[in-house]
Amino acid sequence: MTALRSTLDPTGEGYAAAATSMEAKLIELQVEFDKALAGGGEKKVQRHHSRGKMLARERIELLVDPDTAFLELCPLAGYGSDFQVGASLVVGIGVVEGVECMIVANDPTVRGGTSNPWTLKKGFRANEIALQNRLPCISLVESGGADLPTQKEVFIPGGRMFRDITQLSAAGIPTIALVFGNSTAGGAYIPGMSDHTVMIENRSKVFLGGPPLVKMATGEESDDESLGGAQMHARQSGLADYYAQDEQDAVRIGRRIVARLNWHKKGPGPIAPSVEPRYDPEELLGIVPADLKIPFDPRDVIARVVDDSDFDEFKSEYGSSLVTGWARIHGYPVGILANAQGVLFSQEAQKATQFIQLANRSDTPLLFLHNTTGYMVGKEYEQNGIIKHGSMMINAVSNSTVPHISLLVGASYGAGHYGMCGRAYDPRFLFAWPSAKSAVMGAAQLAGVISLVSRAATEARGGTVDEAADAGMKQMIEAQIEKESVPAFLSGMLYDDGIIDPRDTRTVLGLCLSTIDNTPVEGTSNFGVFRM
Repeated sequence: MTALRSTLDPTGEGYAAAATSMEAKLIELQVEFDKALAGGGEKKVQRHHSRGKMLARERIELLVDPDTAFLELCPLAGYGSDFQVGASLVVGIGVVEGVECMIVANDPTVRGGTSNPWTLKKGFRANEIALQNRLPCISLVESGGADLPTQKEVFIPGGRMFRDITQLSAAGIPTIALVFGNSTAGGAYIPGMSDHTVMIENRSKVFLGGPPLVKMATGEESDDESLGGAQMHARQSGLADYYAQDEQDAVRIGRRIVARLNWHKKGPGPIAPSVEPRYDPEELLGIVPADLKIPFDPRDVIARVVDDSDFDEFKSEYGSSLVTGWARIHGYPVGILANAQGVLFSQEAQKATQFIQLANRSDTPLLFLHNTTGYMVGKEYEQNGIIKHGSMMINAVSNSTVPHISLLVGASYGAGHYGMCGRAYDPRFLFAWPSAKSAVMGAAQLAGVISLVSRAATEARGGTVDEAADAGMKQMIEAQIEKESVPAFLSGMLYDDGIIDPRDTRTVLGLCLSTIDNTPVEGTSNFGVFRM
């Protein structure tokens, strides 16, 4: 049998401390998630409802098939900025008429659904996922266009949004716009460039410039309906393909459009029935210690995520600080690379390189479980080729063509973040646990390095180091890096696709693998030159 035997003791003090820490982090994050759910606040939500309109998430709930999951992405976009958490946009993957679709919904309770810099970045990420995974894209539009006070950050890059829509269409990926209210200025091009457009009687207003702008620009007097109403666009301009009576009717029509797409997945599908793990997923709460310097066995995570806890480990006696092996998740085959003791040595890098090549030969998607402080440094390791071996691993990750999914469960520092397929290496999806941290290096190490460099510079000038000032500087830098390396900050920057409850890991990974299956899963033998 190849079923893993978990070494985790759920009754131990270490487990209890780790679980308590994780639960505290989840409570803190829920406060931020609630801000995104609240939209523009109670008054604006009530005003929106009083007009007979649904909220963005209510529209999504009506659109997706009953009793199916909606995988929301980047819910904390804009965290730590001057803008509302969530960036006035709800993005995620949902099943519509049996078809997995990318759904993008403006939140009109936040500044009229206008697009700020974080809205753009979130929308770009949604389009990227749709293109990579061949997902029909449904836009639930109610937007005043660009957030004018931040136009200098929105206007120039914002044109990419329209380019993305047309590129999806050119790739044969359907784009559908359901217009629920104003779709003004730049927002008008979303229905204009979509393959299918639905407008609602007396609700949808689509124009490049509203009556005030037209009056100022041309002197012409006009009203909303004659300038950009649904009836005009349905009967005169031809912009509306479907004319809905109300919001519910628009959603019904949207579902019928998807039903008529004749859409089929192109992946191999699951190769076996889904079998629950042998260990309780609830126990995932207590695996990662609050102090990431304390090691943990990633096999304890794998045992609670993969089908039947069944895992064929590859090179188990070689490069032991990186666990590699084969498994299935909800019936989908995966190759897993998981950091064990944090540091990547030459053996681990070579082992990973071979494993990634093998996954490409067998057309097997790869899952990276991060807990690394990076590649090992020091004279002995440099002389033994850590740079060329780390480069081999990064080469393999960079040129691998099977789909990658990354999950940050612990530390993800330095070039180890790159070798384990960090954001810059285009994993199809990247999620984080609340325990994760990511930066150039740990906060204490980074502050220490800056201190040493500063000391050397002072002494080279013949000066004397002010120990109190040095200690204060180190403390300030350490606090800054600690703040900037936690998941909420990184998620707010769109450096991941969301922070997930560890207990939801298997479900989230299953949804991702099913999404990936919309495309062919094909490996490659074409890698860059491996420096031996």
